[in-house]
Amino acid sequence: MFRIVSGRWKAKRIAAPKFFEVRPTTDFAKEALFSILNNRYELDSVAVLDLFAGIGSISLEFASRGNEDVTAVEINPKHTAFIDEIAAKLDMRLQINVVRADVYDWLKKNKGRKQYEIVFADPPFSETDEKKYEELIAMVLDNNYLQDDGLFVLEHQSRLKFEHPNLSETRKYGNLSFSFFVKNTEENSEIENCDSERF
Repeated sequence: MFRIVSGRWKAKRIAAPKFFEVRPTTDFAKEALFSILNNRYELDSVAVLDLFAGIGSISLEFASRGNEDVTAVEINPKHTAFIDEIAAKLDMRLQINVVRADVYDWLKKNKGRKQYEIVFADPPFSETDEKKYEELIAMVLDNNYLQDDGLFVLEHQSRLKFEHPNLSETRKYGNLSFSFFVKNTEENSEIENCDSERF
């Protein structure tokens, strides 16, 4: 179960079927995250990409706050059907574009098509090792998915520490953390290229 924190459907509780193996972002962490994002953006007017969308906790939160441009990418067909079902019940179907796809394949196929102010990713902790996180970071940043003022927000276990020229900060909330990455610049790209040449 998760709760929509704010907006039109504030305090709305959404329960997924018990057999779903999901780990929605905790209400406490989600509230803190959206406070950070709300201080930086007008959340009703940004383009949002929600990767590993799960059962839609983040996508539905954006839609509740008036956002009309959310793309939710999730591979599990039961989860995508659930997001569609809840979006329809809450009159959000036109706000959320639910895509059933493997995130890594989708990022490869759609590079250069659209940029977003906010890209959020919450890969499954149990299936994502450090190399997969690094691959994901590279695919988002190196393929121009972020607008100039965009942020890539990566949710991960707090024990993981990332070193990357685009990492602006990490916020810890118990066992999970959000790491915030900014758009590639020429300087960042040069640093990354130099690091790659050492190996």
